[in-house]
Amino acid sequence: MPQPIPYQGSKRNIAVQILNYFPPGIDCLIEPFAGSAAISVAAAYLGLAQKFHLNDRNAPLAHLLQLVITQPTTLAAQYQELWTAQLGQERVFYDQIRAEFNQTHRPELLLYLLARCVKASIRYNTNGEFNQSPDNRRRGRHPSSMRQELVYFSQLLDKRTIVTNFDFREITAFINPKSDLVYLDPPYQGTSGTRDSRYQNGVDYCELVAHLKELNALAVMFALSYDGIKGDKTYGVELPRELQLHKVFLNAGRSTQSTLLGRNDTTYEALYLSKPLMARLGLSDHWRADKRFQAPMLPTPTPQLQLELPYHS
Repeated sequence: MPQPIPYQGSKRNIAVQILNYFPPGIDCLIEPFAGSAAISVAAAYLGLAQKFHLNDRNAPLAHLLQLVITQPTTLAAQYQELWTAQLGQERVFYDQIRAEFNQTHRPELLLYLLARCVKASIRYNTNGEFNQSPDNRRRGRHPSSMRQELVYFSQLLDKRTIVTNFDFREITAFINPKSDLVYLDPPYQGTSGTRDSRYQNGVDYCELVAHLKELNALAVMFALSYDGIKGDKTYGVELPRELQLHKVFLNAGRSTQSTLLGRNDTTYEALYLSKPLMARLGLSDHWRADKRFQAPMLPTPTPQLQLELPYHS
């Protein structure tokens, strides 16, 4: 799947596992926490939804998503200009672009910063300014490769996607419970509201639970990525049982940190499924997945789209 926006926490690597719990025939797939939109891109490729709604509270990121979808070649040219201008002065240039982005919030500058920063990880200071350092070992994705990714992404989502910049709770007004599916991937607990914040806007646990109760009351089909386990360590507090969500664990593989430390710890990311989604999938209320193993897979859909992809030109 194309991923022109490098983004730490992207679900690209486990997208197929997540999509195994999406039924066919979705009218609109809605992502209140879109990030790099990896799930919507994969769902578009597999023909699982007719339309898409990408939302992110990070305004420059939402603007960047909009430009990737509607103006990929223009954005590619802007990125190439930045990438070329950095040559021979990579560190100084990065600092200049970072300072300019914090003043202007121009989306093409954000794309360049994400391509160059450490671990493709956004970090903000207490003033809401982007403050992540560059990865001095690389110059970012080559412009020709970036152009291919941008065009491919656009081919999958253009003409059938809306992009918004609302608080996640405002997205409820756009949902048709009978035909839409909502995929939520909020900031994990412990990654926002801290000194080294990954997100401009964190998500309060109680506010999220209240929102999920609202979705339940509306009988919305939704899936939620929220916590997980690595080795013997559990990340985050489980969502309350009163929500009646079905929790499965997806094998995200060996973590980079474990590899660096010489360990063999496997990371499992949790996916919560709402009762209406379970019913649509034909899974009973008593169905459970073993916590220590990859969740059982449903049949993988066959790709429905026939595109002239730049990779194959």
